[in-house]
Parts: sequence; structure tokens; C-alpha cells
Amino acid sequence: MGISERKAKEKEELKSLILKAAMKLFVEKGVEQTTIRSIAKEVEYSVGTVYVYYKDKKDILHDLHKQGFMQLGAEMKVLFSVNNPMERLKALGRVYLNFALNNPDMYDLMFTLKAPIEFIEEKHQDDWMEGKRTFGLLKSTLQECIENGHFKGHELEPISFAIWSMVHGMASLHISQRVKGVHLDKPETIVSRAYEEFVLILNKM
Repeated sequence: MGISERKAKEKEELKSLILKAAMKLFVEKGVEQTTIRSIAKEVEYSVGTVYVYYKDKKDILHDLHKQGFMQLGAEMKVLFSVNNPMERLKALGRVYLNFALNNPDMYDLMFTLKAPIEFIEEKHQDDWMEGKRTFGLLKSTLQECIENGHFKGHELEPISFAIWSMVHGMASLHISQRVKGVHLDKPETIVSRAYEEFVLILNKM
């Protein structure tokens, strides 16, 4: 390995270390209470070193945000080997929910916190590219479903948004522990059971 390759590898390793430390502190202390100084202390580097890689906390949040979408997108793309679009649609929902429930803090950062979106707006970017790509995977699958005779009478974009909202709502209610407050018989399994009820509805479409 040459000098330039080694330096690039060391840079990526340090960035990864900073991101892991930031995520840990965001979860433990909250985003507002976490500072660049506290992140630097966690990774045992100087504050100046962190600023070499990230200009501020929002910059770190945005990088974590992108990381989460890359992971979710990779898990969803695997399902495009499933030829039947309706079966793929059902599987996409399960993958999405599993990702959310297995990565609740990351999911909150991706879909609840305003800071990553504020960063995008500050950069004067018109599109939320990470969200656009992930939503596009759902839309393309639904387009195939419509072409195969499903969802008759429905428009592509509204039905795509409705399905996303349904699954997102299940994940968010579980992550925020709202399902416990309504005294369900089996709150620990309600998300998976509710999704399978939703699948039964999809089977009729």
C-alpha cells in the first residue's frame, strides 16, 4: 500500500470513529447537549482534528444521515432479484420495518430529526437525494405492480406515499414507545402482526 492509499485509509477510519462517537453521544445526551468538544473527547483527539473533517455538528449529522440511507437502500435493493413486484413490495415493507426496529436511533435521525434536512436547506439543495432514492425504490416497484394489474384506480405517487406513511407510522409508534400506552395485549409483537394484516389488504389489491 502506497503513502497516499494509507493516508486515505487512515482518513476514512478516523471519520468512521468520529461518526460512531457522535452517534453514541447523540443517543446518550441528545443532539442539543452534544458538542464538537465532547465528540473530540470521546475519540481522544483534539477539537481541531474533528474540525478538519467536519465544519460543525450538522455536518456530522448529515453524514450519519447519508450512512443510514445507504444501509437501508442496500438492504432494499437486494430484493430487486424478486421478479414478482407484489411479493417484492411486501418484502420491502418487512425489510424497512426490520431496519427501523433494529436501528431505532439511526431511524430517528433519518426520519424525525430536523437537523439533517436543515443542513440540506442551508446548502441550497432542492432535493433530499437520500430520501428520493429510497422512495424511488418503492415507486418503481409499485409502478410494476400497476402494470401487472394491481392497484386499479389508484395513482402511483399518492399510493406510494400512502404505503410509505403506513409503514413509517408503525415504525415510529413503536420506536417512540407509544404502542405501550394504549394497553395492547401483545405490544412487543404488534408491529409485525399489524404489518401482516396490511399484507392481507395488499393481497386484495
